[in-house]
Amino acid sequence: MDGFYASVELLDYPELQNVPVAVCGNPENRHGIILAKNTPAKKYGIRTAETVWQAKKKCPQLHLLSPHHGKYKEYSLKINEIYQRFTDMVEPFSIDESWLDVTASLKLFGTGREIADTLRSTIRAELGLTLSVGVSYNKIFAKMGSDYNKPDGTTVISRDNYREILWPMNVRKMFFVGSATADKLNKSGIRTIGDLARSDKDFLKALLGKQGSILYEYANGLDTSPVSLYTEREKIKSIGNGTTFRRNLQGMEDIKVAVTALSDTVASRLRKHQMKGFGVKVDIKDPDFKVISRQKQLDTPTNLSEEIFRQAIEIIRASWNIEDPIRMLTITAINLCDENEAQQLSFFDLGDKNAREKGEKVERTIDDIRAKFGGSAITFGRILKNDIGVDIDSTDD
Repeated sequence: MDGFYASVELLDYPELQNVPVAVCGNPENRHGIILAKNTPAKKYGIRTAETVWQAKKKCPQLHLLSPHHGKYKEYSLKINEIYQRFTDMVEPFSIDESWLDVTASLKLFGTGREIADTLRSTIRAELGLTLSVGVSYNKIFAKMGSDYNKPDGTTVISRDNYREILWPMNVRKMFFVGSATADKLNKSGIRTIGDLARSDKDFLKALLGKQGSILYEYANGLDTSPVSLYTEREKIKSIGNGTTFRRNLQGMEDIKVAVTALSDTVASRLRKHQMKGFGVKVDIKDPDFKVISRQKQLDTPTNLSEEIFRQAIEIIRASWNIEDPIRMLTITAINLCDENEAQQLSFFDLGDKNAREKGEKVERTIDDIRAKFGGSAITFGRILKNDIGVDIDSTDD
């Protein structure tokens, strides 16, 4: 998708389509990072992940919009539903990117280019969004083709033309080549993708390890990884939620407010996906951006906010000086299993099974109320009127 977050937000602000716009977190909550930008903003050199302050220096008239992650997920599902009209082999790579294998669809819908152009026109007509498509015989070149002619373009990279199109590019443009890898390659005289393709494979392996062999195959068009069926997407391995607070947390009362909100969101998401976690992980970031990560395994899997809260507090008490400030906190349910499987596994649990069942009934009732009346319709008294910047609506983004 082209500038996905910004494009979705601009559906509600058509008058801003032709002015520089960026989606960012709230600077007052110390979330002031550019998450996405539209095409006019790109002309000013606005970059994803730079601070709002840096972006404003480049473009003082930059219009800022707040993110709505729930809306992006909704549109992502709609986009992938359109893809599935053409093939069931749809493999999402991120919230706004997917690979499609249309080999078996050519007789129905035309060539790869024709299918790509039909997808672009269909999504523009039905959703008001644009995308750029790479058409190729392997996943890596298709991905690189989708970045080649933005916005709203189709690029065909074939066995005949990939050397002409890709090999002159800076090696940094190669899929999965980051800045550190590019620096190593540059120091060895490898500056373009063509240089990479013509290098000795054993030399690349010695320089970069296993990644060197993989990049050699990618650059030479030798990737053969298949596209997965949409119904066979990788199972969720963890569900978490984290936030940077409006001010640093100081003391146990602050920590309990934060953990209450985060645990409630994690538990709600677990129930939504019909899953439970056999473990809880806590990540703590201090004002100097140092991070510690600790986890605890559970005897019985859970998707209850009270149980996740209790485990997270135990982890924090055991691993953190409570008087030290906390800038950011993330709570994650790990080692997930299907909730029906979890019930069988915990059948002989010696704990208070009746109490857990009552807790699940209460929390599912809360889910129903929020689904009908909104996330803030019912919440914990501890969270009300806090000054650290957490509530159910914000944490559920």
